[in-house]
Amino acid sequence: MDKPHIRIGTRGSDLALWQANHVKARLESLGCAVSIQIIQTQGDRIQDLSFDKLEGKGFFTKEIESALLNGDVDLAVHSHKDLETTPPPGLVIAAVSEREDPSELLLMRSESHDPSETFELKAGARIGTSSARRQSILRNFRSDLEIAELRGNVPTRIEKLRSGQYDAILLAKAGVSRLNLDTSDLITLTLNPKEFVPAPAQGVLGLQVRLTDDHTYAWVRKLNYEPSEHCIHIEREVLRNMEGGCQLPLGVYNDGEVVHVSYAKSKQEAAVLIKFPIDKNLDPVPSIIETLNAL
Repeated sequence: MDKPHIRIGTRGSDLALWQANHVKARLESLGCAVSIQIIQTQGDRIQDLSFDKLEGKGFFTKEIESALLNGDVDLAVHSHKDLETTPPPGLVIAAVSEREDPSELLLMRSESHDPSETFELKAGARIGTSSARRQSILRNFRSDLEIAELRGNVPTRIEKLRSGQYDAILLAKAGVSRLNLDTSDLITLTLNPKEFVPAPAQGVLGLQVRLTDDHTYAWVRKLNYEPSEHCIHIEREVLRNMEGGCQLPLGVYNDGEVVHVSYAKSKQEAAVLIKFPIDKNLDPVPSIIETLNAL
């Protein structure tokens, strides 16, 4: 099989570029020639609005998918959790990565630390997150907290915390780990994903190609990590059936034995946390959807 030149399309944030370069290195180890093209998305351009104020879905993926469909790039590297559950016609996920730790990371300033409180965060603290899912889970555990919108890339969010705009912020642990950021001046707490439930497919990269590009598909498929693919299938199917995206306060985490779900009808409500044991002979998704729709 001839080794191709593969053009990767990606967002320009530090984390997105880390992810693209990680995939680039993997493909180059197979002998492929690879280049990277930065594409700005709606989510990158508009930083002063919360996600529920932005129109449509695919805030961080739509422009990259358009470039892929137009033939401007050959491969899109995404944070899988940002992808729509129904891909645009003509595109397919060729591979997914090994899963990084899917946990959430709570970062706080030392003066906001109180070990006697849930999440070790002082009473009435101001915590930054624009995620509807994170906001609804916080309301379940800590109704006293002041929840404030927080946008920007990972380093920018951490600097906003350091500057005193927030007492604490929530980030995906995978992003902080991949960037190898120094947070030694802050107190960090890894939250149990079985309790503070992450987004479906959090910590996994989705590698997307054109459906008609068999050659690129075959090479990218060599990077697929089947245990992740199997694990996140259930998580993504729950999201698809609930017709959700970034704005839906839904967390789903499959630990292999139990599917952990957090759900609320809006980010102003406290999430309900439910555990669904997995029967190896049954698809758990229908019962999960039935339960959530009955709430």
